[in-house]
This record gives sequence, C-alpha cells and structure tokens, in this order.
Amino acid sequence: MRFYEAGKIPPQGRLYFIYGDGGTGKTTLFKSFPGKKKLLISFDLSISVLSGDESVDIVSIEPQDLPIIQDQSLKCIYFALQNQKYDAVGIDNVTALQNYVLQTINKSKDNRNNYQELQHWFRELGTNLKLSNKNIYVTAHQVDKGPEFMEGRFAADMNEKTFNAFTSMFDVVGRIYIKDSERLIDLDPEKGNHAKNRLDDRKLIKANELFTEFTEEK
Repeated sequence: MRFYEAGKIPPQGRLYFIYGDGGTGKTTLFKSFPGKKKLLISFDLSISVLSGDESVDIVSIEPQDLPIIQDQSLKCIYFALQNQKYDAVGIDNVTALQNYVLQTINKSKDNRNNYQELQHWFRELGTNLKLSNKNIYVTAHQVDKGPEFMEGRFAADMNEKTFNAFTSMFDVVGRIYIKDSERLIDLDPEKGNHAKNRLDDRKLIKANELFTEFTEEK
C-alpha cells in the first residue's frame, strides 16, 4: 500500500484507451501523442503507418512469441515502463493481445476459469500501467452490435469483464470513427458506448484534439 499526505499526491501519467474500426487512424494517432521519444508495442503488425517517424521506436510480435505471449508481452511492456528513455508507451491492439493470451490459458474445461484468469491478467497489467506514472496509449478493435441498438451499439472488442478490469484505471476511453471525411472521438458515456473522460468535460472531439490538454499545460 502507498500512503500520500494530503496535498502531496505526485503527478500521475495519463492513460488513454481508443477503440474503433480498422482504418480509422488508431495507430496513426500515436504520432501526435506527446513525448520526444516513444515506444509502440504492436500486436497486430499494423506498423507501416509509423514508418519514418523518428520519435517512435517499435517492438512487433513474431510467431515464435505466441506460445509464450504472456511472459514476452509483460517483459516488453515492463521494460518500456521502467526505461527512462521513453516519455510514452503505446500498446497497439489489445484485442489481438487478449486473444493470444486466452489461447495460452485455455487449459481448463470450464471456460469460466479461463476468463477469470484472463481478467486477472489484464487487471494486473492495467494496475502496473497506472502505477508506472508513464503516459500510456492503448488501442483496440470495436464491436458493432448493429443499427437496432440505439444506445450501446459500439464497444471495444474485448470480453466485457476483461475490458472493465483493464480500463478501470484509465483516464480516457473513446471510440474513434470517421464522419464526413473527419476523424472524431466519442467520449460520452451517456450514449451507452464504451466511453469516459476524467480529464475534462469534452464529450465529442476531433481526433487531433485528443491530447490538447498536454499542450495547454505547457
């Protein structure tokens, strides 16, 4: 347990979770994430959009990593969190990471046990991301339940309890989408989609405005 005297809570890193369809610019958005030197850990190989960006180092998954994905991913993520070289860390596509991890723990005949272990694994990961005091950017694919759902149509493509366990400590959860050729991010939980914004009162923003509070502070 950590004790903080009144008025002496240290500055904490900010955690962003952005989900959406493929091609909406989730990975590209990491280019504008504040930091002179950043590390992106990719679990879906969609790294070509960052080609030529000298501010971003990249670690990409390989086939030999899959049987030991839990250990490999944690080693890589914790290395990044502890490395003072990096101002920010990105984890690209936790939908893929979730599926890989679930495959490695799919040992029990009772699926409930498998999902409980998955939830515990992601809760521990989310806790460590928060305690690192690093600025963190995470992406995931989305699930579209269809137009018959007036509210709560869109969600991150993750097991619901795993998503809740992982993102409970995140400051921002938003859905990125394209409308009239403009990229937007929905941060409004009242629409019923996965969304929240603990940093300010904005509910719907342009994608390139997501990190404006960093600039305003400077």
